[in-house]
Amino acid sequence: MDETTPSPDPSRRDGLFAVSVVIAVFALLTASLAASWGWRAIDESKINAAGTGAASSEPAMVSLDEFSIATATVPTGGSLHVMNDGTVAHNLIVEGTDVATADLAATESEELPLADLAAGDYTMFCSIPGHREAGMEAPLTVAADADATADATAGTDGVAMDHEAMTQAMTDSMSLYPAATEGVGNPELEPTEIRADGTKVFDLVAAITKWERAPGDIVDAWTYNGVVPAPTIRVGVGDKVEFRLTNDLPIATDLHLHGLNIENQFDGVAPLTQPVIEPGETFSYEYLADEVSVAMYHPHFHSQIGLPNGMFGAIFVGEVPIPRGTTVGGYAIPADVTIAQDFPMVLNDAGVIGFSLNGKSFPATAPIVATTGDWVTFTYFNEGSMVHPMHLHRFDQIVISKDGYTLDQPYLADTLSVAPGERYTVLVKLDEPGTWVWHCHILPHVENDEGMFGMVTAVVVADP
Repeated sequence: MDETTPSPDPSRRDGLFAVSVVIAVFALLTASLAASWGWRAIDESKINAAGTGAASSEPAMVSLDEFSIATATVPTGGSLHVMNDGTVAHNLIVEGTDVATADLAATESEELPLADLAAGDYTMFCSIPGHREAGMEAPLTVAADADATADATAGTDGVAMDHEAMTQAMTDSMSLYPAATEGVGNPELEPTEIRADGTKVFDLVAAITKWERAPGDIVDAWTYNGVVPAPTIRVGVGDKVEFRLTNDLPIATDLHLHGLNIENQFDGVAPLTQPVIEPGETFSYEYLADEVSVAMYHPHFHSQIGLPNGMFGAIFVGEVPIPRGTTVGGYAIPADVTIAQDFPMVLNDAGVIGFSLNGKSFPATAPIVATTGDWVTFTYFNEGSMVHPMHLHRFDQIVISKDGYTLDQPYLADTLSVAPGERYTVLVKLDEPGTWVWHCHILPHVENDEGMFGMVTAVVVADP
Protein backbone atom coordinates (compact mmCIF):
# COMPACT_ATOMS: atom_id res chain seq x y z
CA MET A 1 0.00 0.00 0.00
CA ASP A 2 1.31 3.46 -0.91
CA GLU A 3 1.94 5.17 2.41
CA THR A 4 1.31 8.61 0.94
CA THR A 5 -2.38 7.68 0.57
CA PRO A 6 -2.71 5.24 3.45
CA SER A 7 -6.45 5.46 3.91
CA PRO A 8 -9.32 5.77 1.44
CA ASP A 9 -11.36 7.60 4.11
CA PRO A 10 -11.41 11.33 3.20
CA SER A 11 -12.22 12.30 6.77
CA ARG A 12 -8.87 10.95 7.89
CA ARG A 13 -7.00 12.92 5.27
CA ASP A 14 -8.91 16.08 6.17
CA GLY A 15 -7.92 15.59 9.78
CA LEU A 16 -4.30 15.45 8.75
CA PHE A 17 -4.26 19.05 7.68
CA ALA A 18 -5.79 20.48 10.81
CA VAL A 19 -3.26 23.22 11.37
CA SER A 20 -3.94 23.58 15.03
CA VAL A 21 -3.14 19.91 15.67
CA VAL A 22 0.08 19.91 13.71
CA ILE A 23 1.40 23.15 15.18
CA ALA A 24 0.52 22.12 18.73
CA VAL A 25 2.23 18.75 18.45
CA PHE A 26 5.33 20.09 16.78
CA ALA A 27 5.57 22.86 19.35
CA LEU A 28 5.93 20.07 21.89
CA LEU A 29 8.58 18.48 19.69
CA THR A 30 10.48 21.77 19.61
CA ALA A 31 10.63 21.86 23.38
CA SER A 32 11.59 18.19 23.60
CA LEU A 33 14.38 18.28 21.07
CA ALA A 34 15.67 21.66 22.23
CA ALA A 35 16.01 20.25 25.73
CA SER A 36 18.23 17.47 24.40
CA TRP A 37 20.43 19.77 22.32
CA GLY A 38 23.53 21.16 24.05
CA TRP A 39 25.77 23.98 22.90
CA ARG A 40 29.43 22.99 22.99
CA ALA A 41 31.68 25.49 24.72
CA ILE A 42 34.56 26.82 22.68
CA ASP A 43 38.11 26.72 23.96
CA GLU A 44 38.80 30.47 24.08
CA SER A 45 42.53 29.92 24.35
CA LYS A 46 42.48 28.20 20.95
CA ILE A 47 40.55 31.02 19.38
CA ASN A 48 42.82 33.66 20.89
CA ALA A 49 45.89 31.80 19.73
CA ALA A 50 44.44 31.40 16.25
CA GLY A 51 43.48 35.07 16.15
CA THR A 52 46.95 36.54 16.42
CA GLY A 53 47.33 36.61 12.64
CA ALA A 54 50.75 36.77 11.04
CA ALA A 55 52.37 37.46 14.40
CA SER A 56 51.60 33.90 15.50
CA SER A 57 52.47 30.50 14.05
CA GLU A 58 49.34 28.99 15.57
CA PRO A 59 46.79 27.68 13.04
CA ALA A 60 43.12 28.63 13.11
CA MET A 61 41.01 25.94 14.77
CA VAL A 62 38.21 24.44 12.67
CA SER A 63 35.88 21.84 14.17
CA LEU A 64 33.95 19.28 12.12
CA ASP A 65 30.80 17.81 13.61
CA GLU A 66 27.46 16.24 12.67
CA PHE A 67 26.79 18.29 10.60
CA SER A 68 28.49 21.65 10.66
CA ILE A 69 31.79 23.41 10.00
CA ALA A 70 32.85 26.60 11.80
CA THR A 71 33.69 29.59 9.60
CA ALA A 72 37.30 30.74 9.64
CA THR A 73 39.32 33.83 8.77
CA VAL A 74 43.09 33.40 8.49
CA PRO A 75 45.96 35.57 7.30
CA THR A 76 47.69 34.80 4.02
CA GLY A 77 50.28 32.10 4.56
CA GLY A 78 48.35 30.74 7.54
CA SER A 79 46.94 27.29 8.19
CA LEU A 80 43.97 25.47 9.67
CA HIS A 81 43.99 22.89 12.44
CA VAL A 82 41.07 20.66 11.43
CA MET A 83 39.61 18.51 14.22
CA ASN A 84 36.88 15.89 13.86
CA ASP A 85 34.75 16.43 16.95
CA GLY A 86 31.98 14.23 15.56
CA THR A 87 31.27 10.53 15.77
CA VAL A 88 31.65 9.56 12.09
CA ALA A 89 34.35 10.22 9.49
CA HIS A 90 34.60 13.73 8.05
CA ASN A 91 37.03 15.65 5.86
CA LEU A 92 37.57 19.25 4.82
CA ILE A 93 37.96 20.43 1.24
CA VAL A 94 38.56 23.99 0.06
CA GLU A 95 36.42 24.19 -3.05
CA GLY A 96 38.18 24.94 -6.32
CA THR A 97 41.64 24.19 -4.91
CA ASP A 98 43.87 21.21 -4.13
CA VAL A 99 43.67 21.97 -0.40
CA ALA A 100 42.09 18.99 1.37
CA THR A 101 42.47 16.80 4.42
CA ALA A 102 42.30 13.05 4.48
CA ASP A 103 39.14 11.41 5.81
CA LEU A 104 39.42 11.92 9.56
CA ALA A 105 37.95 9.41 11.99
CA ALA A 106 36.35 10.66 15.21
CA THR A 107 38.91 12.56 17.39
CA GLU A 108 41.50 12.67 14.57
CA SER A 109 42.94 15.98 13.39
CA GLU A 110 45.17 17.35 10.63
CA GLU A 111 46.96 20.63 10.05
CA LEU A 112 46.09 22.08 6.65
CA PRO A 113 48.56 24.62 5.18
CA LEU A 114 47.00 27.47 3.19
CA ALA A 115 50.23 28.99 1.87
CA ASP A 116 49.15 28.47 -1.75
CA LEU A 117 45.88 30.37 -1.33
CA ALA A 118 45.74 34.02 -2.34
CA ALA A 119 43.76 36.48 -0.26
CA GLY A 120 40.05 36.09 -0.92
CA ASP A 121 36.87 34.26 -0.01
CA TYR A 122 36.57 30.48 -0.35
CA THR A 123 34.11 27.71 0.54
CA MET A 124 35.01 24.79 2.79
CA PHE A 125 32.96 21.59 2.80
CA CYS A 126 32.99 17.91 3.73
CA SER A 127 32.97 15.63 0.69
CA ILE A 128 31.68 12.51 2.46
CA PRO A 129 28.43 11.67 0.58
CA GLY A 130 25.47 13.51 2.06
CA HIS A 131 27.46 15.56 4.58
CA ARG A 132 27.64 18.78 2.57
CA GLU A 133 23.90 18.57 1.90
CA ALA A 134 23.30 18.13 5.63
CA GLY A 135 25.02 21.41 6.47
CA MET A 136 28.79 20.79 6.35
CA GLU A 137 29.69 23.86 4.29
CA ALA A 138 31.16 27.12 5.56
CA PRO A 139 33.02 30.19 4.29
CA LEU A 140 36.78 30.58 4.60
CA THR A 141 38.38 34.02 4.31
CA VAL A 142 42.08 34.37 3.61
CA ALA A 143 42.85 37.94 4.63
CA ALA A 144 45.84 40.08 3.62
CA ASP A 145 45.48 41.97 6.92
CA ALA A 146 48.09 40.67 9.35
CA ASP A 147 45.62 41.24 12.17
CA ALA A 148 43.07 38.81 10.69
CA THR A 149 41.43 36.70 13.35
CA ALA A 150 39.89 33.28 13.30
CA ASP A 151 36.13 33.37 13.50
CA ALA A 152 34.87 30.19 15.11
CA THR A 153 31.45 31.41 16.08
CA ALA A 154 29.28 30.07 13.28
CA GLY A 155 26.81 27.20 13.37
CA THR A 156 26.42 24.87 16.33
CA ASP A 157 30.12 25.25 17.25
CA GLY A 158 29.77 28.89 18.23
CA VAL A 159 28.53 31.18 20.96
CA ALA A 160 27.67 34.35 19.04
CA MET A 161 24.32 33.06 17.84
CA ASP A 162 20.95 34.67 17.33
CA HIS A 163 18.82 32.33 19.42
CA GLU A 164 15.59 34.18 18.63
CA ALA A 165 16.22 33.74 14.92
CA MET A 166 17.03 30.06 15.42
CA THR A 167 13.82 29.52 17.40
CA GLN A 168 11.84 31.27 14.69
CA ALA A 169 13.51 29.16 11.99
CA MET A 170 12.64 25.96 13.85
CA THR A 171 9.03 27.02 14.35
CA ASP A 172 8.69 28.14 10.74
CA SER A 173 10.07 24.85 9.40
CA MET A 174 7.56 22.87 11.48
CA SER A 175 4.62 25.03 10.42
CA LEU A 176 5.18 23.94 6.81
CA TYR A 177 4.47 20.28 7.60
CA PRO A 178 3.18 18.45 5.66
CA ALA A 179 4.45 20.26 2.55
CA ALA A 180 3.39 19.21 -0.92
CA THR A 181 6.12 18.31 -3.43
CA GLU A 182 6.16 16.78 -6.89
CA GLY A 183 6.68 13.04 -7.08
CA VAL A 184 5.71 10.12 -4.86
CA GLY A 185 8.06 7.23 -4.12
CA ASN A 186 7.32 3.55 -3.51
CA PRO A 187 4.41 3.16 -5.97
CA GLU A 188 3.50 -0.51 -6.34
CA LEU A 189 4.63 -1.84 -9.71
CA GLU A 190 2.33 -4.12 -11.64
CA PRO A 191 3.79 -6.71 -14.05
CA THR A 192 4.20 -5.50 -17.61
CA GLU A 193 3.08 -8.93 -18.74
CA ILE A 194 2.37 -12.41 -17.43
CA ARG A 195 3.64 -15.05 -19.83
CA ALA A 196 1.96 -18.35 -20.67
CA ASP A 197 4.18 -20.17 -18.16
CA GLY A 198 3.10 -17.75 -15.42
CA THR A 199 6.30 -15.67 -15.43
CA LYS A 200 5.63 -12.16 -14.15
CA VAL A 201 7.71 -9.58 -16.02
CA PHE A 202 8.56 -6.29 -14.29
CA ASP A 203 10.10 -3.54 -16.41
CA LEU A 204 12.53 -1.09 -14.83
CA VAL A 205 14.18 1.89 -16.56
CA ALA A 206 17.28 3.44 -15.00
CA ALA A 207 17.58 7.17 -15.76
CA ILE A 208 18.44 10.56 -14.30
CA THR A 209 15.25 12.35 -13.26
CA LYS A 210 14.39 15.69 -11.68
CA TRP A 211 13.22 14.98 -8.12
CA GLU A 212 11.79 17.40 -5.56
CA ARG A 213 13.18 16.08 -2.28
CA ALA A 214 11.94 19.07 -0.25
CA PRO A 215 9.86 22.14 -1.16
CA GLY A 216 11.72 23.90 -3.98
CA ASP A 217 14.76 21.63 -3.60
CA ILE A 218 14.91 19.88 -6.96
CA VAL A 219 17.86 17.57 -7.62
CA ASP A 220 19.10 15.34 -10.42
CA ALA A 221 18.21 11.97 -8.92
CA TRP A 222 19.29 8.61 -10.30
CA THR A 223 16.09 6.61 -10.49
CA TYR A 224 14.26 3.49 -11.50
CA ASN A 225 11.06 4.43 -13.34
CA GLY A 226 11.49 8.08 -12.43
CA VAL A 227 10.76 7.92 -8.68
CA VAL A 228 12.61 7.80 -5.34
CA PRO A 229 12.35 5.28 -3.78
CA ALA A 230 11.88 3.08 -6.83
CA PRO A 231 8.61 1.19 -7.30
CA THR A 232 7.80 -1.46 -4.71
CA ILE A 233 7.57 -4.95 -6.21
CA ARG A 234 5.37 -7.61 -4.59
CA VAL A 235 5.18 -11.23 -5.75
CA GLY A 236 3.92 -14.46 -4.25
CA VAL A 237 5.86 -17.48 -3.06
CA GLY A 238 6.14 -19.86 -6.04
CA ASP A 239 6.02 -17.10 -8.66
CA LYS A 240 8.40 -17.09 -11.60
CA VAL A 241 9.72 -13.55 -11.96
CA GLU A 242 11.71 -11.62 -14.56
CA PHE A 243 13.18 -8.20 -13.79
CA ARG A 244 13.90 -6.49 -17.12
CA LEU A 245 16.21 -3.50 -16.77
CA THR A 246 16.76 -0.90 -19.51
CA ASN A 247 19.66 1.49 -19.02
CA ASP A 248 18.95 5.11 -19.93
CA LEU A 249 21.79 6.40 -17.73
CA PRO A 250 24.91 8.04 -19.18
CA ILE A 251 27.07 5.24 -17.71
CA ALA A 252 26.95 1.45 -17.50
CA THR A 253 25.01 -0.25 -14.71
CA ASP A 254 23.60 -3.54 -13.41
CA LEU A 255 20.90 -4.64 -10.94
CA HIS A 256 21.55 -6.42 -7.65
CA LEU A 257 18.59 -8.11 -5.91
CA HIS A 258 19.80 -7.70 -2.34
CA GLY A 259 18.36 -10.38 -0.06
CA LEU A 260 17.04 -12.81 -2.69
CA ASN A 261 18.64 -16.23 -3.02
CA ILE A 262 19.19 -16.11 -6.75
CA GLU A 263 21.27 -17.97 -9.35
CA ASN A 264 24.80 -16.65 -9.77
CA GLN A 265 24.29 -15.50 -13.35
CA PHE A 266 21.53 -13.17 -12.14
CA ASP A 267 23.28 -11.88 -9.01
CA GLY A 268 23.89 -8.50 -10.65
CA VAL A 269 27.58 -7.90 -10.00
CA ALA A 270 29.02 -6.84 -13.36
CA PRO A 271 31.42 -7.79 -14.82
CA LEU A 272 31.87 -10.76 -12.46
CA THR A 273 28.50 -12.46 -12.95
CA GLN A 274 27.26 -10.72 -16.11
CA PRO A 275 28.31 -8.19 -18.76
CA VAL A 276 27.81 -4.55 -17.81
CA ILE A 277 24.60 -3.03 -19.12
CA GLU A 278 25.77 -0.19 -21.34
CA PRO A 279 23.61 2.88 -21.99
CA GLY A 280 20.72 1.90 -24.25
CA GLU A 281 20.96 -1.82 -23.45
CA THR A 282 18.50 -4.12 -21.65
CA PHE A 283 19.25 -7.10 -19.42
CA SER A 284 16.84 -9.56 -17.78
CA TYR A 285 17.16 -11.22 -14.37
CA GLU A 286 15.22 -14.39 -13.63
CA TYR A 287 14.09 -15.51 -10.19
CA LEU A 288 11.98 -18.31 -8.77
CA ALA A 289 10.35 -16.97 -5.61
CA ASP A 290 10.77 -20.05 -3.45
CA GLU A 291 10.46 -18.51 0.05
CA VAL A 292 9.11 -15.53 1.94
CA SER A 293 11.63 -12.71 1.50
CA VAL A 294 12.01 -9.01 2.23
CA ALA A 295 14.61 -7.67 -0.17
CA MET A 296 15.69 -4.55 -2.00
CA TYR A 297 17.17 -3.74 -5.38
CA HIS A 298 19.93 -1.36 -6.35
CA PRO A 299 22.96 -1.20 -8.67
CA HIS A 300 26.33 -2.78 -7.89
CA PHE A 301 28.23 -1.32 -10.86
CA HIS A 302 28.92 2.37 -10.09
CA SER A 303 26.88 1.81 -6.94
CA GLN A 304 28.70 4.64 -5.18
CA ILE A 305 26.92 6.97 -7.60
CA GLY A 306 23.59 5.33 -8.31
CA LEU A 307 22.55 4.10 -4.88
CA PRO A 308 23.01 7.24 -2.72
CA ASN A 309 21.50 9.37 -5.47
CA GLY A 310 18.22 7.46 -5.52
CA MET A 311 18.50 4.02 -7.16
CA PHE A 312 16.91 1.80 -4.51
CA GLY A 313 13.60 -0.02 -4.15
CA ALA A 314 11.79 -2.63 -2.04
CA ILE A 315 10.84 -6.21 -2.92
CA PHE A 316 8.35 -8.33 -0.95
CA VAL A 317 7.97 -12.05 -1.64
CA GLY A 318 4.87 -13.37 0.11
CA GLU A 319 3.90 -11.93 3.48
CA VAL A 320 5.91 -11.82 6.69
CA PRO A 321 3.96 -14.02 9.16
CA ILE A 322 2.18 -12.11 11.92
CA PRO A 323 2.51 -13.77 15.37
CA ARG A 324 -1.25 -14.03 15.72
CA GLY A 325 -2.71 -15.42 18.91
CA THR A 326 0.44 -14.69 20.92
CA THR A 327 1.51 -12.17 23.53
CA VAL A 328 4.66 -10.11 23.04
CA GLY A 329 5.80 -7.96 25.94
CA GLY A 330 2.26 -7.48 27.23
CA TYR A 331 0.70 -6.96 23.79
CA ALA A 332 -1.96 -9.60 23.11
CA ILE A 333 -2.08 -10.03 19.34
CA PRO A 334 -5.54 -11.35 18.39
CA ALA A 335 -5.71 -14.57 16.40
CA ASP A 336 -7.95 -12.79 13.88
CA VAL A 337 -6.03 -9.50 13.80
CA THR A 338 -6.37 -7.52 10.57
CA ILE A 339 -3.44 -5.43 9.33
CA ALA A 340 -4.84 -2.04 8.32
CA GLN A 341 -1.69 -0.86 6.51
CA ASP A 342 1.60 -2.38 5.38
CA PHE A 343 4.24 -0.13 3.88
CA PRO A 344 8.00 0.34 3.36
CA MET A 345 10.04 3.02 5.14
CA VAL A 346 13.24 3.55 3.14
CA LEU A 347 16.07 5.37 4.93
CA ASN A 348 18.79 7.33 3.15
CA ASP A 349 21.49 9.79 4.23
CA ALA A 350 23.77 10.46 1.27
CA GLY A 351 24.04 11.78 -2.26
CA VAL A 352 21.56 14.29 -3.65
CA ILE A 353 18.72 12.61 -1.75
CA GLY A 354 20.48 13.15 1.58
CA PHE A 355 18.84 12.60 4.95
CA SER A 356 15.37 11.41 4.00
CA LEU A 357 12.47 9.06 4.58
CA ASN A 358 11.06 7.49 1.42
CA GLY A 359 12.95 9.93 -0.78
CA LYS A 360 11.70 13.11 0.92
CA SER A 361 13.15 15.46 3.52
CA PHE A 362 10.97 17.10 6.18
CA PRO A 363 8.61 18.96 5.78
CA ALA A 364 7.85 16.95 2.62
CA THR A 365 7.84 13.58 4.40
CA ALA A 366 4.35 12.07 4.14
CA PRO A 367 2.46 11.37 7.37
CA ILE A 368 0.84 8.03 8.06
CA VAL A 369 -2.88 8.43 8.75
CA ALA A 370 -4.68 5.74 10.75
CA THR A 371 -7.67 5.04 12.99
CA THR A 372 -7.41 4.45 16.72
CA GLY A 373 -7.02 0.72 17.33
CA ASP A 374 -5.42 -0.06 13.95
CA TRP A 375 -2.67 -2.64 13.74
CA VAL A 376 -0.10 -1.68 11.08
CA THR A 377 3.11 -3.19 9.79
CA PHE A 378 6.03 -1.40 8.18
CA THR A 379 9.48 -2.43 7.06
CA TYR A 380 12.60 -0.33 7.47
CA PHE A 381 15.03 -0.53 4.52
CA ASN A 382 18.37 1.18 5.15
CA GLU A 383 19.86 2.10 1.78
CA GLY A 384 22.11 4.73 3.37
CA SER A 385 25.67 4.72 4.64
CA MET A 386 25.02 5.09 8.40
CA VAL A 387 23.15 3.35 11.18
CA HIS A 388 19.82 5.03 11.95
CA PRO A 389 18.09 4.48 15.32
CA MET A 390 14.41 4.87 14.44
CA HIS A 391 12.08 6.06 17.19
CA LEU A 392 8.28 6.23 17.06
CA HIS A 393 6.82 8.37 19.84
CA ARG A 394 4.31 6.72 22.20
CA PHE A 395 4.00 3.35 20.42
CA ASP A 396 6.15 0.27 21.05
CA GLN A 397 7.54 -1.40 17.96
CA ILE A 398 7.07 -5.19 17.92
CA VAL A 399 9.95 -6.48 15.79
CA ILE A 400 8.75 -9.60 13.98
CA SER A 401 11.26 -10.10 11.15
CA LYS A 402 14.88 -9.21 10.32
CA ASP A 403 16.08 -9.25 6.71
CA GLY A 404 12.95 -11.20 5.81
CA TYR A 405 13.60 -13.98 8.33
CA THR A 406 10.72 -14.48 10.77
CA LEU A 407 11.85 -14.16 14.38
CA ASP A 408 11.06 -17.09 16.64
CA GLN A 409 10.92 -14.63 19.52
CA PRO A 410 9.54 -11.23 18.50
CA TYR A 411 10.57 -8.42 20.81
CA LEU A 412 9.69 -4.85 21.71
CA ALA A 413 11.84 -1.89 20.70
CA ASP A 414 11.37 1.74 21.64
CA THR A 415 14.23 2.77 19.34
CA LEU A 416 15.36 0.33 16.64
CA SER A 417 18.83 0.73 15.10
CA VAL A 418 18.88 -0.15 11.41
CA ALA A 419 22.31 -0.63 9.82
CA PRO A 420 23.07 -0.16 6.09
CA GLY A 421 21.58 -3.05 4.09
CA GLU A 422 19.32 -4.24 6.92
CA ARG A 423 15.55 -4.69 6.79
CA TYR A 424 13.33 -4.91 9.88
CA THR A 425 9.59 -5.60 9.77
CA VAL A 426 7.69 -4.13 12.69
CA LEU A 427 4.13 -4.56 14.01
CA VAL A 428 2.51 -1.65 15.88
CA LYS A 429 -0.86 -1.17 17.57
CA LEU A 430 -1.96 2.45 17.20
CA ASP A 431 -4.15 2.65 20.29
CA GLU A 432 -3.83 6.33 21.24
CA PRO A 433 -5.17 9.22 19.11
CA GLY A 434 -2.98 12.19 18.32
CA THR A 435 -0.17 13.32 16.04
CA TRP A 436 2.93 11.34 16.98
CA VAL A 437 6.43 12.10 15.80
CA TRP A 438 8.53 9.41 14.08
CA HIS A 439 12.21 10.11 13.42
CA CYS A 440 15.84 9.05 13.42
CA HIS A 441 17.16 9.63 16.92
CA ILE A 442 20.54 10.95 15.77
CA LEU A 443 19.17 14.45 16.17
CA PRO A 444 21.50 16.19 13.68
CA HIS A 445 19.78 13.97 11.08
CA VAL A 446 16.54 15.86 11.80
CA GLU A 447 17.64 19.36 12.87
CA ASN A 448 20.11 22.03 11.89
CA ASP A 449 20.43 25.77 12.49
CA GLU A 450 17.81 26.45 9.82
CA GLY A 451 15.16 24.32 11.49
CA MET A 452 13.80 20.81 11.13
CA PHE A 453 14.73 18.77 8.07
CA GLY A 454 15.58 15.26 6.98
CA MET A 455 14.53 12.07 8.72
CA VAL A 456 11.35 12.98 10.56
CA THR A 457 7.65 12.45 9.87
CA ALA A 458 4.51 11.76 11.89
CA VAL A 459 1.77 9.20 12.50
CA VAL A 460 -1.67 10.79 12.75
CA VAL A 461 -4.11 8.61 14.70
CA ALA A 462 -7.76 9.68 14.79
CA ASP A 463 -10.83 8.20 16.47
CA PRO A 464 -13.31 6.64 14.03
